[in-house]
Amino acid sequence: MRKTLLTLAAAVIGASVATLAAPASAANVKITPLGSIDGEFCPLDRAMVFEDPTGTRVLYDAGRTVAGAGDPRLGKIDVLLVSHTHGDHIGNRHTKAVNAGTCGKPDFSVDATPNSSTVNIALAKKAKIVTGSEMPPFFANKLKALGGDPKDSILVRFGATTTVGGVKISTVPALHSNGLAPEFIGGELGASMKAAGIAGYVGQATGYILQFTNGLVVYLSGDTGITAEQDKIVRGFYKAKLAVMNIGDTFTTGPKEAAYVINTLVKPVSVIASHANQPSTKDGKLIPGSRTAIFKKAVKVPVHIPLSGKTMEFDGKGKCVAGC
Repeated sequence: MRKTLLTLAAAVIGASVATLAAPASAANVKITPLGSIDGEFCPLDRAMVFEDPTGTRVLYDAGRTVAGAGDPRLGKIDVLLVSHTHGDHIGNRHTKAVNAGTCGKPDFSVDATPNSSTVNIALAKKAKIVTGSEMPPFFANKLKALGGDPKDSILVRFGATTTVGGVKISTVPALHSNGLAPEFIGGELGASMKAAGIAGYVGQATGYILQFTNGLVVYLSGDTGITAEQDKIVRGFYKAKLAVMNIGDTFTTGPKEAAYVINTLVKPVSVIASHANQPSTKDGKLIPGSRTAIFKKAVKVPVHIPLSGKTMEFDGKGKCVAGC
């Protein structure tokens, strides 16, 4: 009898522990980079999927490394975010398949113009496109022309917030150009613009603040340079605990400048490197002397490398608790 009671007690305790453990894991935000080559961080890797504990999934800057709307890594997508309309972020072309080409020279042979990968994915997934500045009308017209709902292109200007599936999305300033290439416009107008060497203006580039249901606040820098808003707004008002920071130099913030942003202005609990514009890893290991290595050495908080296909989990305080 005593043995039976002990066995029963052990079973109850085990079940209780399992019950307690499940919500703890379920309360994490999952972040999965969708890069060119599995297990690596390659030059044009931009795309990341953020999954809220409620199941809401947000795709950030689909770019060229997502293999179109049929990429099996996408799964359910509820929201697409676009920091700006440059081809490597909106997706003027894309890889024909995951792992096509090499890390140093990915195969981006599929042309996605004049629609863009962003629009094609939004249509296939019946997802919203949330952007700031003057970008929403462009996406709305693309959706409408392809039989989609133009209302799925949602405007959130600086200082505003919208909520999709429990995830609060706010826009913050980003200092970067935001020209819309003529191939997205097409027709005689697009041809004339291309001949003149000019792009369409769709307003200022955009950074994002994501507030998840577990309390995690994430700053997505886009391609910004150093701004005062990173101190006053990103840290001072929103109190971001995790940052996704561009480090690519020349075209974006350099690794040392990005380290200053993290150490002095945003001061998050941890940071994910992004937009390195060069091969950053080999066999999943950081390449010494790379921009990512320079950034990691200079930053005072944990730096996480976005290895394609490897999911990281973050708690509400900005700490990586799994897949780190």
